[in-house]
Amino acid sequence: MGVHEHMLRGLAPSATSPLISSLGGFFGRTNTLGFPPSMAQIRGQDIERVDVSEPASISTGIAARYATAVYELAKEAGDVKSLEGDIEILTAAMAESSDFNALINSPLYSRDEQRAAVTAIAAKAGLTSVMSNTLALMADKRRLFVVPHLVQALRLAIAEDKGEVTADVTSAKALTKAQSASLAKTLKARMGKDVTINASVDESLIGGLIVKVGSKMIDTSIRSKLSSLQNAMKEVG
Repeated sequence: MGVHEHMLRGLAPSATSPLISSLGGFFGRTNTLGFPPSMAQIRGQDIERVDVSEPASISTGIAARYATAVYELAKEAGDVKSLEGDIEILTAAMAESSDFNALINSPLYSRDEQRAAVTAIAAKAGLTSVMSNTLALMADKRRLFVVPHLVQALRLAIAEDKGEVTADVTSAKALTKAQSASLAKTLKARMGKDVTINASVDESLIGGLIVKVGSKMIDTSIRSKLSSLQNAMKEVG
């Protein structure tokens, strides 16, 4: 048994926590997250109190180690495609569910509760056994807060193996498929490689886009233009 397989081998926590029963509707409908109105009621505490996570550089380093193990196991099994499905499911969960984000970040839940919850969620969502075991292990180690970094690291690793470039695109409104395809085509012409769009929404941008590829960033957001205008007016004043 390899070191990575040993690291992620069969974790099977019990699903008896009251937290588990509250997650029954998770992914109940296709592409729709079905958390109950508020997980905060479970323990009568303010779920918005989230953990103060470690610096981003440390979180990235932790996530990179998990990502390496997960990706190597997926490649050994010849099942990278299923891993890509896991990435999309987790990306949707983080984008659409404040309750899911609270679960992976909040210090209010014990490691046993987090472990049982993510295992139940993984089963409901149909995540691969490798990803399910990884999330359970991360819960045991109190490392669920690096899940966003894990997803990003896996996305980049897969793109690199495919000879693709990943562009993080933030827009004021969700991009349509046509807009995403058009942007990918434009970026491919500029980068000389196929480009995978990792899209997110930030309504505070008002309009326009922020496109980040590696260390390069293109900011065409209205928010940025307004900020530049305000700075220019201050200089004139």
